[in-house]
Parts: sequence; C-alpha cells; structure tokens
Amino acid sequence: MIGLYSPGSSFIHRAPTLLKLFLLSLCVLLIGTSPDLRLIGGAVAGVVLLFVIARVPVRAAAGQIIPILFILLIAVPIQGLLSGWLVAALMAGRLLVAVALAALFTMTTTVTAVLEAFQTLLRPFRRFVDPDRVGLLVALTIRCIPLVSDIVSEVLEARTARGTQWSLMSIAVPVVVRSLYAADALGEALIARGLDD
Repeated sequence: MIGLYSPGSSFIHRAPTLLKLFLLSLCVLLIGTSPDLRLIGGAVAGVVLLFVIARVPVRAAAGQIIPILFILLIAVPIQGLLSGWLVAALMAGRLLVAVALAALFTMTTTVTAVLEAFQTLLRPFRRFVDPDRVGLLVALTIRCIPLVSDIVSEVLEARTARGTQWSLMSIAVPVVVRSLYAADALGEALIARGLDD
C-alpha cells in the first residue's frame, strides 16, 4: 500500500526529505533514459541493498512491489513481441526500479516531513503559489492513495462474498460511490477547519 510509513532509525530514514526527493528524481531520470541493461540490473541490486539498509520489513516491501509484477506479467510479453525482448527487459527494469524507489521513499519518510519539504521547496515562489496549500495537497494525495486502496479491497471482498467477482460493474460502481462519499467527508472536514476558500 503506497503511503505506508515504516518507522526506523537508518540513515535513509534520517536523511533530509528534499535530498531524498532530489536523489529519487535523479535516479528515475537516469534509469529512464539509459539504454544499458547492465545499468538497470545494477540499479535493481542497489535498490535491494537500500531496502536492506533501511531495515524495511520484507512483507511490507513485498506489498509495495508485487502489484507492479502483475502488470509486468502482461506488459512484458506484449512489449517483447511488438518491440523486442531487450526493449521489454529495459521497460520492466525501469518500472521495477522506479516503483521500488518511490516505495522506499514513502516507507522511510513521514507525511509531515513531505509536507514540510514541499513548503520549504516552494517558499521562494510564495508570490505565485501558496506553499502551505501545495503541501496540504501533497499530504492529502499521499493519504488518499491507501484510502482508495482500502475501498477497492473492501469492495473486492464484498463482491466475492456475493459471487459477482467477474462483474466489472460490481466493483466500478461501489468504488466510485464510496470514493465520492470519502471525498465529500474530507471536503466537509476541510471546510470545518476554515480551508473552504
């Protein structure tokens, strides 16, 4: 589940949030533009090492990575047949590294730290944007990803219990309706705190 913080005392946990954001962006950029499969393989090994250093629980880390593997099971063969297996391997490696690095960032950085980092980053542009509002938006986005994930999981369990697991409508409609209810409740909470303008 994206946005699930895993407490720890490693230097990755203690590193400044802005530094982690910069390194995350730089690594994803380098991996995304590199045509060298050896570099991608080295990056995969490096990410595994970072997870070990951060002492992130294996189960929690696997929960972050496994969903992308299901996507790759479909995407890699299609990409391999259409563009070649080297291109497919590069695409798979890039996606794995990007998702794993993003997961490591969210699992070693609190929402409060992300909020403060964005406020610091945008402070020089205060004349054009409100750093506090942008920080709040980022924090809400991070919080809403696991919230929607929970909604989808609950709907999947409910439709399985009703024996409608193969009906697309039985998941799409409840997820949309419950997400809208959650958004409405969130909006009311923000209005109650004076953030309605």
